[in-house]
Amino acid sequence: MSTRPWIVDDLWVLIEPLLPPWPTRSPGPRPVADRLCLQGILYVLHNDIAWQLLPPELEFSSGQTCGRLERWQQAGVCDQLHRILLAELNAAGRLDWSRACVDGSHIRAKRACASPSAKATRWASAAWTRS
Repeated sequence: MSTRPWIVDDLWVLIEPLLPPWPTRSPGPRPVADRLCLQGILYVLHNDIAWQLLPPELEFSSGQTCGRLERWQQAGVCDQLHRILLAELNAAGRLDWSRACVDGSHIRAKRACASPSAKATRWASAAWTRS
């Protein structure tokens, strides 16, 4: 297994400014570098393994990578990065928008939506019986 950077420098230039600074008075061991933590996160996602199964020889621990991902998600890093990468790829003409789809499954449905009025129900049933 190699600890070579998976994230090329051009991509890291886009990611690094989005990351929140590490707290100056943070308890515990000295944190692993952000770039190495991101490599650990990508390793877990790419290999579809549990955080606890991160190989120790890769120089990043499961606790640090998992915790860092949580901090970054709370800071909105993932959403910002997604928007930036989409804009970069679109500007370079690397996106095929003809194959895009919209997924609204993550949008909360309102509980107090209006029920159909009696008039609309009568109209619909009348139209149904005519056809």
